Amino acid sequence: MNYKTLLISIDGHVATITINRPEVRNAINKQVQEDIRDALARLRDDDTVGAIVFTGVGDRAFAAGADITQLKNYTLHTGLASEMQRLYDVIESCEKPTIAAVNGFALGGGCELAMACDIRIGSSNAKFGLPETMLSVLPGAGGTQRMARLVGVGRAIELILTGRMLDAEGAREAGLITDVVPSEKLLDTAYDVARTILRRGPLAVRLAKLVIRTGFDADQRTGLVVEQLAQALLYTTDDKREGAEAFLARRPAEFSGR
Repeated sequence: MNYKTLLISIDGHVATITINRPEVRNAINKQVQEDIRDALARLRDDDTVGAIVFTGVGDRAFAAGADITQLKNYTLHTGLASEMQRLYDVIESCEKPTIAAVNGFALGGGCELAMACDIRIGSSNAKFGLPETMLSVLPGAGGTQRMARLVGVGRAIELILTGRMLDAEGAREAGLITDVVPSEKLLDTAYDVARTILRRGPLAVRLAKLVIRTGFDADQRTGLVVEQLAQALLYTTDDKREGAEAFLARRPAEFSGR
């Protein structure tokens, strides 16, 4: 897979999508969005890929927001089309686990990209923010909704209205990211997390993601019913039997995804 704005690599069963626009701090323009959409579709259909890591080239920026040179030409119809929001919805609903390895600035659309991933890990120099109100727009790629769900409504309102940035430790304390590591260990840590997940039953991982995200937007009773049905389905699988037998035999499980 060759793209104008991305670098794609696959190590074992972990794929990495790296935004490659260092001259503009990996700003996300329409070409980046198109490339991510295509790469993600290909990786989702690749049975050899079990998890996907998103990052940015270099250590200055994960993605320093949307490309402002394009913003001045946006219209009502651009907003209603919500192309970036739709793309991030696709990332969030990806059946395979996604991990954002955040190096440097993750601002605006870059922060929203990280929030669309299942897990976020920050380097010690990472900085997060949604500064869109400075430009008299709002975080329209899911930022108003995902930030509130991750850090709470009150904190999200304060961060969005003021545009205040969080450093890595502040982001971890707020619940925006799960871990802070030295820059040189960022990708290795993300790969370790991905490989840990890949040692689990793939059907269980896929359904756990689905149940958590579906249940979060419903009342608890509905979420528990969805959980119950997903568990009942998993009880019928070959992987459930293999997992139990491997545990009792004290050997690594060999899951088939059936």
